[in-house]
Amino acid sequence: MSWLNLVSFVGIFILCGVAWLGSESRKTMPWKVILWGIALQLALGLLVFRVPVTREILRILSTNINAILDATEAGARFVFGDLLVPNPAFAPGPIGAGRWLSRALTPAYIPVSGDRLTPENLNLGYILAFRALPSVVFFSALMALLYNLKLIQPVVQVFAKVFYKLMGLSGAESLNGAANIFVGIESALVVRPFLAEMTRSELCAVLTACYGSIASTVLALYANLLRPTFPNIVGHLVSASLMAIPACFVISKILVPETSIAKTAGGLPEDLTQDGMNPMESVITGAWDGVKLAVSIASLLIAVLGLVALVNLFFGNLAALGQSSNPNLVQIGNVFRVITVQNILGALCLPIVAVTGVSDKWPELWQSSVLIGRRLLETEVPAYLELAKLSQQGVIGDRALVIVSYILCGFAHIPAVGIFVGGFVSLIPTRRKDLTELGWKALWAASLATAMIGCVAGVFFSGDAAIVGR
Repeated sequence: MSWLNLVSFVGIFILCGVAWLGSESRKTMPWKVILWGIALQLALGLLVFRVPVTREILRILSTNINAILDATEAGARFVFGDLLVPNPAFAPGPIGAGRWLSRALTPAYIPVSGDRLTPENLNLGYILAFRALPSVVFFSALMALLYNLKLIQPVVQVFAKVFYKLMGLSGAESLNGAANIFVGIESALVVRPFLAEMTRSELCAVLTACYGSIASTVLALYANLLRPTFPNIVGHLVSASLMAIPACFVISKILVPETSIAKTAGGLPEDLTQDGMNPMESVITGAWDGVKLAVSIASLLIAVLGLVALVNLFFGNLAALGQSSNPNLVQIGNVFRVITVQNILGALCLPIVAVTGVSDKWPELWQSSVLIGRRLLETEVPAYLELAKLSQQGVIGDRALVIVSYILCGFAHIPAVGIFVGGFVSLIPTRRKDLTELGWKALWAASLATAMIGCVAGVFFSGDAAIVGR
């Protein structure tokens, strides 16, 4: 074990300590939740990174899901055409998008060895609008179908029983956390009858699980952005999704400990969600939900990235004072030459990112911190794309690539506050006050929880290139 692996291990407990400093009851420590939650994460990390059999399973899983992701583009290719959604048989290399398109249109074109899709070939709008967002629609329809066929519910029950029996959680929050592995805010519907009477601790845990995990519908979105530089990313995203739930429970229970008896403390409730649809109806409904999600992602990125650019424009105007003839204005301008929204957020996140053991090199550590900071406002999508570019350019190594991929795997950003808190308020309007108070605590808890799974990845990362699929 290198000293960076040790830093990552110690970082797990430092993050618990940071959460304890903000606890509503520092005298109440949920030791069972903490110990079993960390143990579950470490056990999964050991299987994913160090055990040959499970590592091979992870590789096979990534390979097969990558094939599914390629297949999902068939529908998008029919709608948008080969120019916008190229055939995988003509995987472009670093030759420029325009030149590649002309080559791809030539029937006699034979892919050159080493050609591959890279983030630099196509800009964000191209990849996101025509390659990534359609996969959200497909996976939303697929998950709706699997749920309708009752293939997901047994798996959810297995995870719920593990969380309930080992970590001593209430039945409702265990079931909700398990459902969060597969769906997003829709997981609240699984325990809807119990939401109104949940304790503050349960509500915080449920919200944190929403912020700290990803829905399977967006897994394909992240995978499409990182696959060119991280071929095994799909398997690791699945791993991160599994680790995230116990991590969220650990941090949320430290921040808001349970001080009363939950209504479902005696056992797991049944999944009461029944869509009453036939399989075809569920596919249609799931696809439409995916369209709404894709449009929401696109509109959110347009709005948030535009606002961030506007603030950076203001900072840029202040930086222009550096060209003034007034010495005082020059000093002010020089200061604002390095001040951007991204750098400010990166500086705020630096202490948390440092304890994950992401790197012992300052440039790598700083770039990783900036990426994590960007998620807070810009969501994880631009951060994942930038991570792929930095990895391809050799700015960050495989260790940072893996750890940051795990940390970014969640909805722990400010735009999600309105989505989750607003969604829960519509379900239980009588708990509006608690939800609005706990919404920000849950966001903080999820930020620490995603950093914790980054620590777990750092503990077991060995430097083997096979981990990322090369």
